[in-house]
Amino acid sequence: MSEEELLKRITTSPDLCHGKPCIRGLRYPVEWLLELLSGETTEAEILTDYPDLEADDLRAAHAFAA
Repeated sequence: MSEEELLKRITTSPDLCHGKPCIRGLRYPVEWLLELLSGETTEAEILTDYPDLEADDLRAAHAFAA
């Protein structure tokens, strides 16, 4: 998936998480995912703990941060 396609997974809405960028309109702010990824939580653990997230969502968070 291209970076452009990944970034389309990031959405913002004033009604969702105070307008923070989120993943696919879900209540998962990019900022929160990046905090998880920068700690000791693995991508596999995140995907297991939050089954509505996809691996491309985590890649999208990385692309957004870059």
